[in-house]
Amino acid sequence: MSSSGTTALPRPLGLLAELTHRCPLGCPYCSNPLALDPRHDELDAATWARVFKEAAALGVLQVHLSGGEPASRRDVVEIMASAHAAGLYTNLITSGVGVTKERLAALADAGLDHVQVSIQDSEERSADHIAGYEGAFARKRALAADVVALKIPLTINAVIHRANIARVEDLVTMALDMGASRVEIAHVQYYGWALQNRAALMPTREQVDAAVGAVEALRKRHHGRIVIDAVVPDYHARFPKPCVGGWGRRSLNVTPAGKVLPCHAAESIPDLEFWSVKDHSLADIWISSPAFNAFRGTDFLPAPCQTCERREIDFGGCRCQAFALTGDARATDPVCQLSPHHDRVAELAAQHEDRSYSYRRM
Repeated sequence: MSSSGTTALPRPLGLLAELTHRCPLGCPYCSNPLALDPRHDELDAATWARVFKEAAALGVLQVHLSGGEPASRRDVVEIMASAHAAGLYTNLITSGVGVTKERLAALADAGLDHVQVSIQDSEERSADHIAGYEGAFARKRALAADVVALKIPLTINAVIHRANIARVEDLVTMALDMGASRVEIAHVQYYGWALQNRAALMPTREQVDAAVGAVEALRKRHHGRIVIDAVVPDYHARFPKPCVGGWGRRSLNVTPAGKVLPCHAAESIPDLEFWSVKDHSLADIWISSPAFNAFRGTDFLPAPCQTCERREIDFGGCRCQAFALTGDARATDPVCQLSPHHDRVAELAAQHEDRSYSYRRM
């Protein structure tokens, strides 16, 4: 049952397994928290194996092995094998740095179903600058070639911001050249390190409009060749995105240290109590933990959400963003044009600073 006791509790479909916060890159838009989990707090492979079994029993269909850089774990192949053994569809989300050809082959043998590689830009010098790692661009392209050679489906994730938004067409062309079946044109979402770098990353309204038009044209041109998914930048949207399909409705996230979150940025909301897989089963956490029940359903929403026809579509928007911009996690997401705080979003969207990035580092 839901926290209100009126409807059956949905089953989660996806699990984001953050194996580690360690990463060779320093991307200034990383959504990891500013306080990163240290290596000595990371869950061991046996605990991850138990989590995957519990996830499958709960209804989860796919697991995204992420980080940080999951290949920073020496036991990543063992962890991958346990996810496959649990009957989960496995997706490796990687920076492309640290995954050798031999390691990739071992992951494939262990049951790897899909690989997602992040690309910072279509121009090598700019890409390496954004990543904070010289040579990253070349290593990403090499890994993509190895993935395709093994006939593993490949997605290219291109995070879009002011430095690369003019090259959306080039990024899609590059994804095609790399043999990807899917490309994500994912505008920066302002959490974690991205929030800290917001003014340096924020595109202009004119840039966003041009990029949206380019994506639509590219979808028509490349229909049947590649799937192009696009995430519109929140600060330039009219309506908010549904918070991970609704808080505690479709997905869950396990941090490197074992905390279970309703979304990757949930720790940014203070006073929420997050249970750990070290102390509770995944089913108990999904059903009973205080954090998952904090914003389930729509009963908590204020006006104007309570009478809005979109109430069951976007659930009032993102709770983390509502807190970041208003100090109240129960408020209507200020991205919504109907929010009493919407002027704040318009003000921030117009703030642009040409300054050095604050790179994500352990």
